[in-house]
Amino acid sequence: MERPKSPQSAAAAEQQLKEPVVFIIDDDLSVRRALTNLFESVGLHVAAFGSAPEMLQQRLPDVASCLVLDIRLPGLSGLDLQTELAKVNIHIPIIFITGHGDIPMTVRAMKGGAVDFLTKPFRDQDLLDAVVKAIEQDRRRREVAKAVAGLKSLFETLTPREREVLALVAAGLMNKQIAAELGLAEITVKIHRGHIMRKMGARSLADLIRMAESLGIGRGKPMPTT
Repeated sequence: MERPKSPQSAAAAEQQLKEPVVFIIDDDLSVRRALTNLFESVGLHVAAFGSAPEMLQQRLPDVASCLVLDIRLPGLSGLDLQTELAKVNIHIPIIFITGHGDIPMTVRAMKGGAVDFLTKPFRDQDLLDAVVKAIEQDRRRREVAKAVAGLKSLFETLTPREREVLALVAAGLMNKQIAAELGLAEITVKIHRGHIMRKMGARSLADLIRMAESLGIGRGKPMPTT
């Protein structure tokens, strides 16, 4: 990884960890330097690598980020790295750059979820626009993932019976129908629903149903694993 040009205070380093990061993988040092200078000129933090294994050996910071990735690399190619990252559940948005692009490469990259595919020489502004789009995409993904993780924590506080009731509520059943389904008194179902609303922090039935949908809960669907 390219080293910082000057030492930072502990406070500055801590703040930097919270800021978005643009990762660069390109085996051409001059390209890495040019891209680093471009991104730093607009206030972005950068980490640059000469090969895919160099990046894979690093612990990536838990911040919004994107990857500017050369297609042709020594060893693991850019397209192969895209596949490997997906396999290990790393969903960093990727912007491919190449001087040797073709239609099959572009199709494979975009089908794999790439944000953009730029052929050298490209305009600096086109790359900056793609990076801004990718970082915003990753920021939104992280916000959703954080919200779902919070909902899963609340879901884990429910009893097995409350989880059954929640699944049936999410499926659109009325209290009377849920009672018949589970062999309970209707008043018991109402009590369970009240407990569920309180534990999940739902302000309304519609709010509770949105939560269930975010968790993938519904009749016939597997419950989230705890």
